[in-house]
Amino acid sequence: MPSIPTDRPRPMSPNIQIYRPQLTSVLSIANRMTGIALGAYAVAMVVWLISIAAGPTTYATVQSFIGSWLGQILLLGCTFSFFLHLCGGIRHLVWDAGQGFSLGAIYASGWTVVAASVMLTALTWVVGITLAGHGR
Repeated sequence: MPSIPTDRPRPMSPNIQIYRPQLTSVLSIANRMTGIALGAYAVAMVVWLISIAAGPTTYATVQSFIGSWLGQILLLGCTFSFFLHLCGGIRHLVWDAGQGFSLGAIYASGWTVVAASVMLTALTWVVGITLAGHGR
């Protein structure tokens, strides 16, 4: 039986120096992050609802923040997080049905999730801005 050399440290697995993130791992991490973000956005929505009940001054303060550039970026992030999490969940439902496990299907569905999330976010904002313009 060959002896195992003990004079050098064993490599870590996976070796961080050679590991390259893959679409599947990036989407898995993104799905977890968007889930956490959606929880935070739900709390923010409750704050917005409480501001309505608190009166016009409080509501105006919250609305002015939502209308600021930072508020708009957060709303855009919320919209994208929602659609990425939704599309990723649909992808997982397909997997739960036992479909789409070939390597090609995994990558095709992953890129479809990303593309659909971007397109649905853009569509939502275009429709929202268009409808907001009609209300003025």
